[in-house]
Amino acid sequence: MTNFIDMRKLLLGGTAMFALAAGAAPAFAQDQAAAEQQGEQADEQAAGDVIVVSGYRAALAESIETKREMDVIVESISAEDIGKLPDNSIAEAIARLPGLTAQRIDGRAQAISIRGLAPDFSTTLLNGREQVTTGDNRGIEFDQYPSELIGRVDVYKTPHSGLIGQGLSGTVDLRTIRPLEYGRRALSVSARGEKVSLGELNSGSTDTGYRVSGTYIDQFANDTIGVMLGAAHMVSPSQIERYNSWGYPTVSDGGPLVIGGSKPYVQSNELTRTGVIGSIEFQPSSNFNTRIDAYYSKFKDDQILRGIELPLLWGGLALQPGYTVEDGLVTQGTFAGAKGIVRNDANRRDSDLYSLGWSAEYETGRWTLVGDVSYSRVDRKDTIVESYAGTSRGAGSGPYDTIGFTFDPEGFYRFDTDLDYSDPGLIQLTSPQGWGADIVPGGQDGYLNMPSIKDEITAFRGSANYALGGGIDSIEVGANFTMRSKSYTPDEFFLSLAANVADPDHNTSVPIPQDALLDPTELAYLGIPGMVAYDPIKLIDSGIYDLIRNTNNDVGVKGWSVNEDVLTGWVKANIDQPVGDNGSLTGNIGLQVVYTDQSSEGFANGNIAVNEGSKYTELLPSMNLSFRFDDSNVLRFGLARTLARPRMEQMKASFNFGTNDAFYNSTDPTNSFFSGGGGNPNVRPWIADSVDVSYEHYFSPEAYVAVAGFYKYLETYIYNQNILYDFTGFDYTPPPGEGPEPGTFLGRVNAPANGSGGTIYGLELSGTLPFNLFTGALDGFGVVGSYSYTESSIQPDPNNPSQPLPGLSKHVANGTVYFEKSGFSARASVRHRSKFLAEVVGFGVSRVNRTAKGETIVDAQIGYEFQDGPLEGLGILLQGQNLTDEPFITYENGDLRRVIDYQRYGRRYLLGLSYKF
Repeated sequence: MTNFIDMRKLLLGGTAMFALAAGAAPAFAQDQAAAEQQGEQADEQAAGDVIVVSGYRAALAESIETKREMDVIVESISAEDIGKLPDNSIAEAIARLPGLTAQRIDGRAQAISIRGLAPDFSTTLLNGREQVTTGDNRGIEFDQYPSELIGRVDVYKTPHSGLIGQGLSGTVDLRTIRPLEYGRRALSVSARGEKVSLGELNSGSTDTGYRVSGTYIDQFANDTIGVMLGAAHMVSPSQIERYNSWGYPTVSDGGPLVIGGSKPYVQSNELTRTGVIGSIEFQPSSNFNTRIDAYYSKFKDDQILRGIELPLLWGGLALQPGYTVEDGLVTQGTFAGAKGIVRNDANRRDSDLYSLGWSAEYETGRWTLVGDVSYSRVDRKDTIVESYAGTSRGAGSGPYDTIGFTFDPEGFYRFDTDLDYSDPGLIQLTSPQGWGADIVPGGQDGYLNMPSIKDEITAFRGSANYALGGGIDSIEVGANFTMRSKSYTPDEFFLSLAANVADPDHNTSVPIPQDALLDPTELAYLGIPGMVAYDPIKLIDSGIYDLIRNTNNDVGVKGWSVNEDVLTGWVKANIDQPVGDNGSLTGNIGLQVVYTDQSSEGFANGNIAVNEGSKYTELLPSMNLSFRFDDSNVLRFGLARTLARPRMEQMKASFNFGTNDAFYNSTDPTNSFFSGGGGNPNVRPWIADSVDVSYEHYFSPEAYVAVAGFYKYLETYIYNQNILYDFTGFDYTPPPGEGPEPGTFLGRVNAPANGSGGTIYGLELSGTLPFNLFTGALDGFGVVGSYSYTESSIQPDPNNPSQPLPGLSKHVANGTVYFEKSGFSARASVRHRSKFLAEVVGFGVSRVNRTAKGETIVDAQIGYEFQDGPLEGLGILLQGQNLTDEPFITYENGDLRRVIDYQRYGRRYLLGLSYKF
C-alpha cells in the first residue's frame, strides 16, 4: 500500500509540473525566439530542395516520426515497403530496438527481453488486441506471424491507461496495413530461396528452403471501402550441431572435475508456415469508420535429432589412469566399459492460430465513440519421440566401448570411440541401459510424449472520448472485458518392443528394419565418424513398439487448465497545452481499475480433481508528459504502476503430495503428515512502480539522438516457496496402530508464490545519423545504433542469491551501417548482448534456466530496385545472417569451460526477387 501512496504523490507532482509549465509560457517564448529565427532561415535555404527517400530510409523516417509524435515512450519499426520489414522475422527486427534483445532458439531470434526482463513480463498485441500463444505460457512465439504481413511494430515502454493488455516491461503491438489510410491500389509479390551453411546434417533432411508472399491493397466506392489481403508461405530449414553435457562431478572426494556424461546431437529442422491476413474497411463518411481484421496461421515444425548419449562417470564408469588435469578440470582422458545409447529422436509441432476482430469508430460533435470485439484461438499438438538403440539390452551386457575424450577450446568435448556405431549389424533397437525397468520389463526402448495446448481469448471493448479543448484536451473513459481459457493436456507412453514384451525373459533386441534404415549420419564435429539412422515415427506407425501409457503421478500433474475473466475500466485525461509561441506540453494522466477472476482445474497426484482460484482488484495509475520545446526537442517523463500476470504453469491447480508417518500426530503444519509440490491458482501478478525519463533531439526527418533512463520497483516477485495447504478430504492411510485422523490436515506445498521484489533500472542511448548532415557527397550513407545498460537487485530465487534475473543482459548494443540511394541498398548490422540467464529445454522437455555466454550476431544484405524502364518495381536482394557463425553456449558455476549446451547454427543465406505493381 505504501508504494501506491507514493505513486499518487508522484502523479500529483506531475500535475503540478504541468501547471508550472503552463504558467512559464512567457519566459519560454523569449527563449525560443532565436531558435525559431534560425529554423526559419534553414527552411528558406531548403525551400527549393525536395528530397524523396524510399525503402529503408523511408522506414527509418516513419519510425522516427512515430516516436516523436507519440505521447508515451515508444520504439517503432516500419516496413520498408509492402511486405518488407527491415529483417526476415519480427523478433529479429525488434531485437535491434533500444533496450530490447533476443534469445535464439534453434538458431532463430525468438524470446524477446525488454529492458532486462524476460518475455513473461511483456505482452504482444495484434492491432491493439491481446492474442493467444502457441507456447505453454503467455510469451508469444513470433514465428507464428510472418514479417511480410506486418506493416509496423510499436513497442510501448511506458503505458497509458487506455492500453489494454499492457505488460510490466513493455507492450509489443503488431500493426497491419489499414487499406483506406494507405490510400492507393498496390500489389506486391516476393519470392526468396534460402540455404544454410552446415549442409544436410541428418539423413533425409534438407539445407534449402523458400519463402513466397503477396499483398494486395485497394479502395472502392469512392474510397469508402478498402480491402487488404495478404498471404505468406515459408519452408525454412535449420541445421544444428548440438552438444549437451550432463554436468561435471568430481573424480573423487576433493579431486578434479570431469564430464559426467554427454548427450550430443545433430539436429535438422524444417519449419513450414502459411499465414493469411485480410482486412475490410468501410468509411461512408468522415465521422464513421468500421473495420474487420482476420488472420490465420498454420504452423508445422519438424525436427529430427540423432546422436549418441554417453553415460560416463555418472553412468558408473571409472576414469582410467593417465588423464590430464588443467586448473581443476580433466581435459583429456579415457573411460572403459562404456555403453552408449544411440538416439534417433523426432519432434513435430502442429498448430493452427485464428484471430478475428471488428472495430467501429463514430464521431458526433465533441464525442468519439469506439467499440471493438475480438476473438483468437490456437490449437497445438506436439509429437515428441525418443527411440533407443545399442549393442544389447541392459547395462550389464556388452559389447562395451572404450571412449577417449578431449576438451575442445570452442567449449565442448570431442570423443574417440572403438565401436562402429554406423553398423546396423552391431547396433539394434533395444534399451542399452535398461532405463525404466521398474515399469517396463527389460527397460524402455524409447518414449512418446504427445501433449496438446488449447488457448482461447474473447474480448469486448468500448470507450468514449469527449473533446474539451484547452490544456485538458479531452477526457476518455472506457471498459474492456477479456475471457481467456488455456489448457495443457499431457499424453505420454513408454515404448517397448513388442518382441521383448513377448519374451518371457524380456531380454530381446531387434534389428532395425531395412525399410526404416537411412544412410548413416555423421557426427564429425564430435570426432565420431557416424551412427545408424532410421525414421523413428515410421517405426511407431509400423507397430514394432507396444505403447505403454505412463500412469505415474508426475504425468497427471503436468495437466492443467487456467481460466481468467478480466474486467478493466479506465479514465484518461489527454493533455495538449501550448507553451510559448512554438512549444507545447502534451501527454496524459489516467487510471486503470483491473478486476480479475482467475481459476484453475487440475489433479492432485494425477487422479484427484482440484479446482481453485481467487479474485482481486488492482489500481494502475499512469502519467505521461512530453515537454515539446520546439519541433526538434522533446523531454518526456512517465510514471506508472504496471502488472504482469503469472506464467500459466505457475497458476495450475495440479500438484503432487505425499505423507510422512513420522509426523502423523504432529499438530505443527510445518512438520505435518502431509506435504507436496506443484502450482498455485491463487498466485497474484508481478506488480511494479516505474519512473521513466527521456530526452530526444531530432535533427531531420531521418536523424535523432535520445537518452533515456528508467527505474522499476517490483513490489513482488514470484518464486517457489512453502505455502500452507488444507488437505482435508484427500485420501490417506493412517500408520498401523494410529487413530483415524492425523494431528492436522494442514501441510506445506512447495509452489509459486508472491515474495520480495526489488529494483531494476537502466540507461539507454540511441540515435540515427544520416551522413548527408555533414556533406552532400555522403548522401545515402548513415548509421543507426543503440546501447543500454541495465542493473537489478531482484533475487528471483532467495535460496540462490547469486542467480541473476532471467533474460537480463547488463550490456546490450545494436548497430547498423547503411547505404541507400538510386535503387541501390546495402547494410550491415551487429547486435550484442552480454551474458544472461537463458530459458532452455531440460530433462523431459521441462524448461530450465542456465547461464548463457554473451554473443554478437552479424548480419548483412545488399539489393537493387529498378527505378524506371520496363523493369521498374523489380527488386533483387541478397542477405546473410549470423555471418560470424556465433554459437549459443550455456555453462555452469561461472566457468566457461564447464559448458552445458553448445549449439552451432551456421550461416544462413537468402536470395530473392520482389515486384511492385
